[in-house]
Amino acid sequence: MAIKIAFIGAGSTIFMKNIIGDVLHYADLSDASIALMDIDSARLEDSALVANKMIASMGVAAQVTTHTSQRAALDGADFVVVAFQIGGYKPCTVTDFDIPKSYGLDQTIADTLGIGGIMRGLRTVPHLWSICEDMLEVCPDATLLQYVNPMAINVWAIGARYPQIKQVGLCHSVQGTAEELARDLGIPTSDLRYRAAGINHMAFYLKFEARQKDGSYADQYPALCDGYDDGRFPTATGANKRCPNFVRYEVMKHFGLFVTESSEHFAEYVPWFIKSHRPDLIEQFQIPLDEYPLRCEEQIADWVSQAVALRKSPTIEVAKSHEYAAIIMNSVTSGTPAVIYGNMPNNGQIAQLPQGAAVEVPCLVDANGIQPTIVNDIPPQLIAMMRTNINVQELTVQALLTENREHIYHAAMMDPRTAAELDLNQIRKLVDELLAVHGPWMPSWISGEAGA
Repeated sequence: MAIKIAFIGAGSTIFMKNIIGDVLHYADLSDASIALMDIDSARLEDSALVANKMIASMGVAAQVTTHTSQRAALDGADFVVVAFQIGGYKPCTVTDFDIPKSYGLDQTIADTLGIGGIMRGLRTVPHLWSICEDMLEVCPDATLLQYVNPMAINVWAIGARYPQIKQVGLCHSVQGTAEELARDLGIPTSDLRYRAAGINHMAFYLKFEARQKDGSYADQYPALCDGYDDGRFPTATGANKRCPNFVRYEVMKHFGLFVTESSEHFAEYVPWFIKSHRPDLIEQFQIPLDEYPLRCEEQIADWVSQAVALRKSPTIEVAKSHEYAAIIMNSVTSGTPAVIYGNMPNNGQIAQLPQGAAVEVPCLVDANGIQPTIVNDIPPQLIAMMRTNINVQELTVQALLTENREHIYHAAMMDPRTAAELDLNQIRKLVDELLAVHGPWMPSWISGEAGA
């Protein structure tokens, strides 16, 4: 019997194209029933057009339906892919940058941690919870493949309120960074062997090796360290041309291992690189302030041109991406084992970190589902760094679970980047202003009296 895939947020047409395109490459998934759901009917129509053209181009038997009702799309699903942004680029993302900037708080991406990540989490989690509620009613055995940021806050919040939901948070930072480091080292990605663990956007390569001519594997950390010390690394090519990896190499120099999320992201998770009184650091480490709004504008412009071409073209080339979603679906459906990196609530996978926190570890996937591995050898200095981010995640989740507005202030006050720039009263005032402007997209309990 054909499986059913529900895609919530399918108006993200290019991302939908990547995920569904991957699905169509697998024989056991190629006849899937694909339910696309979005609140934007025009973008939903575009996505359906693209999906149907991919199906026709590959000559497979998959079928597409479109829905503006979330529950209808979820009904009977085996897998649920979630990819949406509550409040959109405009106005919410713009607000998350503009208001903090008026306080002297610059950001780069603002979707994972920091004041922007906290606000996005408050907007997003209630909608993810509504998906879980519908899943329990109409597809209780489905696997939730969650691609929404802030990933760690989302996964933790889902696990805390709906532990019976089979979920995994998916990101491409581990495999994407491996490609970047292979490019720096001048070796094929296929020659790499690595092992990473931690939390989303702050996992580290515990091993990073490359195959030698005799078939053995050699540690690549000495080469990475030497390349940074003598100025050969990071290279400024490919995907990281505008945002070279100086921040991550500098962190490796001082902490010993390389982190799996980009330098533009990582610079705002720690207090050492973005400081209003140290513009020299921005220049030295080539930190792209306001990078996410720039990317959004570029993606909007790119979509306008792509949309015209996709609508006109009778066929669409369907290339495989490096996302994990289709790999998981295929392994669960066919039983073919695979290893992916997934974010799941901590149930002993990393005993060094709090129970329930979202942790990212290697996972075996087969007919038994997604099975995370145990990692117990993360160096203590990196665990300490992760805890600074987990503090913010936990307090944001607690604010949502207990409907306690004070914990929103606490989360912002504990954020490394925010605390490095603003005092306690400034942070409280900033939070109040953001919550007021974001009002229509926030949970109703937040609209109570602002903090003193």
